Amino acid sequence: MNNNSNNSSGVSCTGFFVVLLGVAFIIMKIVGVIEWSWVWVLAPIWIYAALVLFILVIGLIIAFWKRK
Repeated sequence: MNNNSNNSSGVSCTGFFVVLLGVAFIIMKIVGVIEWSWVWVLAPIWIYAALVLFILVIGLIIAFWKRK
């Protein structure tokens, strides 16, 4: 039995909430509710992307290191 379906649904759920939070911040910025710079308005999206990329790079480094 393979339990990969449970793991992938957790990642997609997290991604959904990150995008939802990002959209909420963008709407609040456009409407004028918040006066943050665009860097911080888009922070949930770029921080999540950077974290996923970092984990991917670490995983690739470990995989190549174990091959030797």
